[in-house]
Amino acid sequence: MKESFWGFGLVLFGIVLFAVIMIVQRLSTTNEQDFYLGREVLASSMTDAVDYGTFRKTGELVIVKEKFVEIFIRRFAESVPADRTYKLDFYDIREYPPKASVRIRTKSTETGVGGGSYAASIDTLLSGVLETVESRDDLMDASAGVYW
Repeated sequence: MKESFWGFGLVLFGIVLFAVIMIVQRLSTTNEQDFYLGREVLASSMTDAVDYGTFRKTGELVIVKEKFVEIFIRRFAESVPADRTYKLDFYDIREYPPKASVRIRTKSTETGVGGGSYAASIDTLLSGVLETVESRDDLMDASAGVYW
């Protein structure tokens, strides 16, 4: 009888440990995916939102706020899984120097634990600054007066 209680306790401990590992894995994978996806989308959206007319005239990198937000939302929506709810908040978008901060709030799917359910909200805050090492003179062909 004593050995059967130990066996039952060991099996129960294994099931609880497996459930905890699954919950932690689901939450940490969500956070990691959101971070890397957000970072790539932020960088590419800032690059696509550059106002090249201003860059050709003055040599300064300037982004268009509305274009950046539109491109970011479109790219992010195309890449996220459909089983989670996302909320995007944009903070401190500056046209010059190009800087943007985005908060991605994720609500994971509900996980059943011990007769109840558990869902987590995860915030990922990303900030990016767009820079270039080239100047206006480096991008201009001196003989033809053409900008690249």
